[in-house]
Amino acid sequence: MTSIFTLTKTLFSYLFSKPATLMYPVVPREFAEKTRGHIGINIDKCIFCGLCSRRCPAQALKVNKEQKSWEIDTSRCVICNFCVEICPTKCLFCGKKYSASYIHSPEAKMFYQQQTNK
Repeated sequence: MTSIFTLTKTLFSYLFSKPATLMYPVVPREFAEKTRGHIGINIDKCIFCGLCSRRCPAQALKVNKEQKSWEIDTSRCVICNFCVEICPTKCLFCGKKYSASYIHSPEAKMFYQQQTNK
């Protein structure tokens, strides 16, 4: 009998409280200060020294000094932040938003582009 009263009390407390989740993507999530979402680069500041690719434990970065190209394999990157810390020109950064690795449908691709352009 007491378990029914306990259950009813719990039920009513949840009925009249705020939801525990956000209405994502309508309400954007606020990330913590130390959140590591994705690795980005300001290519204009890069000197293509290759320190980031040598420091990467997952070997996700490829830097070509002759072609002045920088490439990251997002499926291998573990977002350890070692490349950002070792970069001498500080052109690498660790963004707080998570980026989608693969977008399959055209509708999802259009939605993703609209969200990132805001």
